[in-house]
Amino acid sequence: MYPQKPSETYDPTAPPVIGAPIYQAAPPPMYPMQSVRPQEWSSGLCDCGQDCKTCCLACFCPCIAFGRIAEIVDQGTTPCATSGAIYAILTCLTGCQWVYSCMYRSKLRTQYSLPESPCNDCLIHCCCEPCALSQEYRELQTRGFDMKIGFDMKIGFQANMARQAGIAMTAPPSIQGGMMK
Repeated sequence: MYPQKPSETYDPTAPPVIGAPIYQAAPPPMYPMQSVRPQEWSSGLCDCGQDCKTCCLACFCPCIAFGRIAEIVDQGTTPCATSGAIYAILTCLTGCQWVYSCMYRSKLRTQYSLPESPCNDCLIHCCCEPCALSQEYRELQTRGFDMKIGFDMKIGFQANMARQAGIAMTAPPSIQGGMMK
C-alpha cells in the first residue's frame, strides 16, 4: 500500500517483528501543588481536664474509646466492637496496641487536615496513649459526632451525618404489633 523506503527491503527469512510500537509519551503537565492548610486540633494533647468522662473512658476502658473512634474514622466499615476487640487482644498479647491506634490517628488527621503535633503519631500513642485517645475522642465530639451512637446499623450513621449537616433527624413512625380485627 505504501511505498517502501529504499533502505527497507523485504527479507522473507527474517524473524517476524512482534509487539506494539513504542512511542515516547509527553510528560504530564506540571501543575503547582495546592497545599491544604492544616486546621488546629480543637483541644490539646494534655487537655484531659476539659472532659473528665472522656479522660476516664480513655484511661480505664481504652478499648471502648478506641472502638468508637475507629468506627467513626472508618465511617462505619469497622464496627466499634471489632476495633475494640482487636485493640484489647493486642493489649493482652503484645502490649503494642499503640501501633494499631496510631494508624487511626493518622487517618483522623488526614480526614480533617490536622497537624501532626506535638510530635509523630506513633510516638504520641506509644508514650501518651490515654491522652491521645482522649484528644481524638474530643476532636470527633467537637466536630459534631455523637460518639455513643457511632455508625450502628446505619441509624447512627444517618444521625451523625444529620448532626454534621445541622439537619434535625426525626424518628420513624411506630408500628403497632400484633394482628388486629
